[in-house]
Amino acid sequence: MLLRFLPLPTTTFMVYRHYEDLIEDHNFQSIRYQWVGAKNISDNAKEAVVASEDQQFYDHFGFDFASIRSAISSYVHGGRRLRGASTISQQVAKNVFLTPSKSFIRKGLEVWFTVLIEIFWSKERILVVYLNIAEFGDHLFGIEAASQRYFGIPAKNLSRAQAAILAATLPNPLRLKAARPSNYVIKRQSWILRQMRNLGGLPDTGDE
Repeated sequence: MLLRFLPLPTTTFMVYRHYEDLIEDHNFQSIRYQWVGAKNISDNAKEAVVASEDQQFYDHFGFDFASIRSAISSYVHGGRRLRGASTISQQVAKNVFLTPSKSFIRKGLEVWFTVLIEIFWSKERILVVYLNIAEFGDHLFGIEAASQRYFGIPAKNLSRAQAAILAATLPNPLRLKAARPSNYVIKRQSWILRQMRNLGGLPDTGDE
């Protein structure tokens, strides 16, 4: 309930990054992270992540069952791994509250926290939290830090093309670089821009 209104000072995933640093390199590396409210995030950024990550975001209650069925079907018929079914709400739940470990218990906790944030937070709040805590590079978290790092501008001034290139890196921000985009990232950016046009903007939820 408190996190519905208060900025997040950090997340479990960020703390886990520090743990990895200490285990692997035995040193501390600071994280670049700056919380910004909804009014200081460009609508282009919001549209880009919905278009790229979860186009049914405003229609589901935390889980996109059609995508889950499609991912399972692809895996059963020879897909290399089970992927593509995680919603923005699920990603927020696991990044804020959980570590990246894989187990049935952790998956159950992810479902539990997803339901809780869908009950207690608005869709706008979930999207704003997601944009603030998403990883956009090595030890680089949040749309404001990413905008400043890659473009030298605040997140509220992101263009559609800039927002789309950042969203294009989200599947694997440590490998996919916004600063030096590969052909794959550029193609994904173009696809996201087309999806943004097809979606025709975000719905007016009346939330702040």
